[in-house]
Amino acid sequence: MASDKLVETVIAGNYVEMETEGKPKDVKSRLSSFLWHGGSVYDAWFSCASNQVAQVLLTLPYSFSQLGMLSGILFQLFYGLLGSWTAYLISILYVEYRTRKEREKVNFRNHVIQWFEVLDGLLGKHWRNVGLAFNCTFLLFGSVIQLIACASNIYYINDNLDKRTWTYIFGACCATTVFIPSFHNYRIWSFLGLLMTTYTAWYLTVASLLHGQVDGVKHSGPTKLVLYFTGATNILYTFGGHAVTVEIMHAMWKPQKFKAIYLLATLYVLTLTLPSAAAVYWAFGDMLLNHSNAFALLPRSPFRDMAVILMLIHQFITFGFACTPLYFVWEKAIGMHECKSLCKRALVRLPVVIPIWFLAIIFPFFGPINSTVGSLLVSFTVYIIPALAHIFTFKSPSARQNAVEQPPKFVGRWVGTYIINSFVVVWVLVVGFGFGGWASMVNFIHQIDTFGLFTKCYQCPPPPLPPMPSQQLNATAPSPLHHPHHGH
Repeated sequence: MASDKLVETVIAGNYVEMETEGKPKDVKSRLSSFLWHGGSVYDAWFSCASNQVAQVLLTLPYSFSQLGMLSGILFQLFYGLLGSWTAYLISILYVEYRTRKEREKVNFRNHVIQWFEVLDGLLGKHWRNVGLAFNCTFLLFGSVIQLIACASNIYYINDNLDKRTWTYIFGACCATTVFIPSFHNYRIWSFLGLLMTTYTAWYLTVASLLHGQVDGVKHSGPTKLVLYFTGATNILYTFGGHAVTVEIMHAMWKPQKFKAIYLLATLYVLTLTLPSAAAVYWAFGDMLLNHSNAFALLPRSPFRDMAVILMLIHQFITFGFACTPLYFVWEKAIGMHECKSLCKRALVRLPVVIPIWFLAIIFPFFGPINSTVGSLLVSFTVYIIPALAHIFTFKSPSARQNAVEQPPKFVGRWVGTYIINSFVVVWVLVVGFGFGGWASMVNFIHQIDTFGLFTKCYQCPPPPLPPMPSQQLNATAPSPLHHPHHGH
């Protein structure tokens, strides 16, 4: 079965997943397959890279202002490596689970394997429940963050509507992701998504260098422990995009080839995140502490507008990435996962979008919410649970001896793997969840106290003061300074 190709076909509104060695015969089928049915190593790489960095690209300069330049660079390298390691662990556990099940003649022809099912099959229901709770909550808030980011970004092109109104509009747009059956069908989207973030990252870099440093620029970070650990957990969140790793692997024709893909994707992402964050921080310094979206400080231009539009499209794609596993969980809960009608499945998925929409309106705190989700959810979902699951799955000598994949020699085989896993658990528990959780919650509560829940326009420029009565009497023509949108 490992050599078989897993292909999805959508015919006359029906969704059918099947294994096949054959290739589509006619031109129309071949074009559909090229654009729609992705399962290669390259598809997985594009999915991992485009899913890993979306709106967080715009908040990394904000993190640099909290951490300082040196810590910002070091944390990106460190968490990029840590994230790649735990993605590798997840891939090993997936292959182990799938191989065991296939030996028992279990058929996954119409079933998408998910992380909580891997935990259930290898370690039992308690692990399944914990994994399911963390994963679903993280993906829920990951989707919320994409909606908040859409509203935050579009405001820099059109500020006639407040950010809350834009959230309503983009919530309706993102609901259309219910029609995308699974990760097989993100081939063209993930490719385009990566092009979009690549353009945006290099726009931020070049625009900041051309703009130069603002007058009296200060780079005083780090100044407070709260800000330092808030920034660090935002970077932890940046490289914790593999809550959908299992679903991406399952969409591959040969999942065993996934092992190095996440590391290669991370290396590419670092070529985007390090130059852009460093350049924007160099240009604007401490001003970023009050502007969590990098677009807010760069002057309006056609290039910036293009970057905003591309990021909006990419955030729609990333919303689908984060929501699709939630759709699968919901379908399985109500017994609709193996339904072959695409329209019926789309209809039953809609209730998943409603709480996401609602939460994005309650907590529109672009930037601080990333750190909070990173410390409280990503720390466990992406780092601690996979490392512990690997330790417990292979704790017995017989499990290690019969493992489908043996650890590589360069990490020290089983002993080295155990040491690295233990380090990941302790570091992320203490620094990510402990200090990071404390700092992020303090910052998050500060946002609520400052702006309030359901705020209409988070971090928007204040409206200009109305003219004095005497000025109104003497004015012969309206001044552009009094235009409510001038200079935004």
